[in-house]
This record gives sequence, C-alpha cells and structure tokens, in this order.
Amino acid sequence: MELPDATACEPDNAVSCRLVYRWTEDDALASAATFLIGKPLAVVAIILIGFLARWLAHRFIARVTQRAANGTGPGGAIHGLTKGKLGRSGHRADLPASAERRVQRAETMGTLLKSIASGVIAAIVIVMVLAEVGINVAPIIASAGIVGIALGFGAQSLVSDFLAGIFMIVEDQYGVGDVVDLGDASGTVEAVSLRVTRLRDVDGTVWYVRNGEILRVGNMSQNWARAVIDVPVDYDVDLAKVRRVLQEVAHDMWDDDDFRDVILEEPSVWGMQTLDASGITMRVAVKTKPLEQWAVGRELRARIKTRFDYEDIAIPMQQLLFSRTPDPADKDGKDAGTVDAVTPSPEG
Repeated sequence: MELPDATACEPDNAVSCRLVYRWTEDDALASAATFLIGKPLAVVAIILIGFLARWLAHRFIARVTQRAANGTGPGGAIHGLTKGKLGRSGHRADLPASAERRVQRAETMGTLLKSIASGVIAAIVIVMVLAEVGINVAPIIASAGIVGIALGFGAQSLVSDFLAGIFMIVEDQYGVGDVVDLGDASGTVEAVSLRVTRLRDVDGTVWYVRNGEILRVGNMSQNWARAVIDVPVDYDVDLAKVRRVLQEVAHDMWDDDDFRDVILEEPSVWGMQTLDASGITMRVAVKTKPLEQWAVGRELRARIKTRFDYEDIAIPMQQLLFSRTPDPADKDGKDAGTVDAVTPSPEG
C-alpha cells in the first residue's frame, strides 16, 4: 500500500515520516518523526553493525593467533617444532622454550591486531553516525588526511618506533626474559611495547630503549647458547695431557645428573686458541640451554682449576722483575737504590 505524501517529508526519510503522517495527518509530527525515530534507529543500527563487525574481527584474529600458538598456523612449525634438535633423551631439547616463545608472540600479535581492528571499526562507525545525523563529514575526512600528513612529518620518530616495534614482534627478534645486547644497553628484557623496550642490566639499572633507535640486536637466549671457556697454560706443559684433562673434565660434567637437562651436547675441546707472551690458551665449548651458559661456564672453570691442581698443570701468572743499582752516594750501603727497569715475566 502506498503511503500518503507529506510536504515535510524528504525523499531520504520518507518511510518514517509518511508513516507518522498517515497516523496523525500532521506535518509537524511527521517532520519530527525523522529526528525522533528515523535518525536514532539508523544510528543504533550503525552502532550494532559496528559491534558485530568488531566481534567477528576479534573472533577471526583469536582463531588465527590460536593456530599460531599451537604451531599449526603459517610459520608455527618454522619457529617451533622444526627448530628443535634431538637431545640425549631423544626429545627436542629446545621444544618447551620454543613453544613458550611462540605462545607469547601469538598473544602479543593478537592484542596488537585486535587493537588495530577496533580502532579502524570505531573510526568508520563514528564517521557514519556523523553523516547520518546530518553533519558534513567531507571536511572531517579532509582534515584527518591533513593531520595524518602533519603527524607523518612532525612525529617521524614516533612512527619509526611503532613500525620497528611491529617488525620486532613479527620477526620474533626477542621477548620478555631474553638476555639481549642492543648496543648502548644490554641486559634482561622486562617488557616489550610498540614504542619502547625495557631491560635491566646486571647491575640492576633499568634501561628504556626506543625501538626506532635499535640498529642491531644480539640475543643470547634464543633456542640455545654456548659457554666458551679459555684456559691459559704455561709453554712448558704437555699440550696432549692438557687436552686429555680438559676432555675428561668436560665429559664428567656432561655425565653429571645435575647438568643432564642443561647441557645439550657433549662438550668439545677446540684446542689451542692463542699464543702470546703470557702462555698458551686452550678453548673448550659447551652447548647449553638458553641463559644457562654462564652457570655452566663458572662450574666448568672451577672443575678445571681443581683438576689442574691435582695434575700439577701450571697456569701462567705474570710477574714483575725489578732490577736496582746501588747508589754511590750511600757509603753504608743501606740505600735501596734506584729502579732501572720493570720487566714482565711469564714464569709462574
């Protein structure tokens, strides 16, 4: 049935206006119905559609991040299951650490993507609501473009920080709990945001580093680590004996139950590393779990020192030799004389 025409009704809101005019036959009420019924209903519909779109987007992001956290998404196997190496027990040695890092990374990316989706949908809903209530949104859109250009030029460092933070999270360069070297600052990562990275060094100092200023990252706790021990010995020692003793000490530590789950591979003696004035340096390398290389290195040095004492293997100790000439002016010979030279000696 065709609705009656009303002089106050406009073509874009004719339905609600004409319905009220049909019921009341009053132009004023029909015109008011546009703002009291038609506009509010349209605004409510836009808001409801926005909430529905946000819910669908968050649900989709949650499913994608859940697949990534379980290692079934694209790249999940790359950063997790396929990275592990079989240890002495037949299981992948770094699987738990990789799985934990994968979960943290997926949760961080999920939070970031949900925030971006919510912001975009909210902006679209606001513009549509303003347009529905009769506000000209063309200047607003143009102003937003101008403001975006101004921010792009005036806040380049901020944009650089956010972009660098996004790529650091996507590429999994480091995460909370990792020990990293960022150039000017190094320590344990305590928090990672899109703008700054907070880490604490060995002295307890907290460093805040802007992500855009990080040019390189040295991660000492990703997948596995290595304790490298340099052992100095005298020139007159039997190197074959030293190598055998180092191999035995390292193998005993490999067989120790206290380090069975810490050392990933049997330690290896790489051999002679340097020759200098103080002596010979032998190098031992031990592959460990992340963040365990320092504890393993301290224990191995202590065991090497004890075994060297037992085997009577000398560790070079630098000494200073002072030579003096008597002072002719001292008739009693009690003058200590003058020091002619100070010579370092490698003898222990």
